[in-house]
Amino acid sequence: MKVPLSKYGRVFDLMPEMIFVLDGSNKIIDHNLAAAEGTEYGAEELPHMTIEQLIPNDRRSEFLDFVAQNGSANTTITQIAKANGGMMDVSFDLKNLASSLGTFRVAIVRDITEERKKELDLLRFSNVIENTINPIQITDAKGVMVYVNPAFARTSGYSREELIGNNPNILKSGKHSKTFWGEVWKHILAGNVWVGEVENRRKDGTPFHTELVLSPIIDADGAVVGFLGAHRDITGQKILEQQLVRSQRMEAIGTLAAGIAHEVGNPLTSISSLVQVIQRTTHDSFAIEKLEMIKNQINRIARIIRDLVDFSRPSTYVVKPTDLHQVLHDALNIVRYGKKVKNIEFVSNLADDLPKLRVVPDQARLRAAV
Repeated sequence: MKVPLSKYGRVFDLMPEMIFVLDGSNKIIDHNLAAAEGTEYGAEELPHMTIEQLIPNDRRSEFLDFVAQNGSANTTITQIAKANGGMMDVSFDLKNLASSLGTFRVAIVRDITEERKKELDLLRFSNVIENTINPIQITDAKGVMVYVNPAFARTSGYSREELIGNNPNILKSGKHSKTFWGEVWKHILAGNVWVGEVENRRKDGTPFHTELVLSPIIDADGAVVGFLGAHRDITGQKILEQQLVRSQRMEAIGTLAAGIAHEVGNPLTSISSLVQVIQRTTHDSFAIEKLEMIKNQINRIARIIRDLVDFSRPSTYVVKPTDLHQVLHDALNIVRYGKKVKNIEFVSNLADDLPKLRVVPDQARLRAAV
């Protein structure tokens, strides 16, 4: 039995949605072309089926509960099993239709398989972004933050509420010039990905370094509608690099000091020997006094060079019993002769019974009490 749906003929065959007309027992008594094409059942097969036969077994009980509500719930999300065994996610609307032949029910079914896939992809993406350890931020086309993940909030020290709606420049450290950021904006506004290292500041003012990837978000028309910033915290790496540079500098100083000690040591020895000879052969009190002063200065130069060599020698990182008295003595010998401290008197008050400590000698740090 065909149900006349319009005085203009089978208008519903022109509808892109799948449409099924059901009788009181949920039997399919009519359908449009989209229904046959979508389910891949022939036009002669569908009229011999009930609507629940299109629903997979694991969804059928839930679907029949929906149908039994008889209009109190008009829409549900379910699946349809196609003739070839494939599954299709659908939005299922059920409406009552009164006609001269009686009251029927019309099922309007829309294929949402692609939408569901996109929703699932978006859910997966959001879960990855939300739970990654790398700080992530998303801004609009003007650079205003519209999303930050928990890692970004933790790293920056700001809460999400403090960050969203603000420009990322609230994190600026002043390390990078306006010209630097101008070039970055020019690059990403052209639709290109920018990769580089930046230094920012946390809410408490401490610096943090990240490797930043800035990617433009482009809509279907090719317009830039926002930006995704993915950070990799390299603060620890930067600290290690700085420590390595300092270590290399100290090693270079040690090499230089060793060279100086070698080149200066021999002349100093000769001068010291001559001073001692003159001291033994003269009886002039003035000359003797000045020669003693020269001798003391020679010894001072030799001691400074020796202490510098010892202090700057590359660490062996061997833990051994260490006399902290000697560590302090060596450090003071290096700094006490500088011009900046010539009017400063160094006073050390060390306990006589201070035990030796098991440390790396040239890695010990002593804090002065003022």
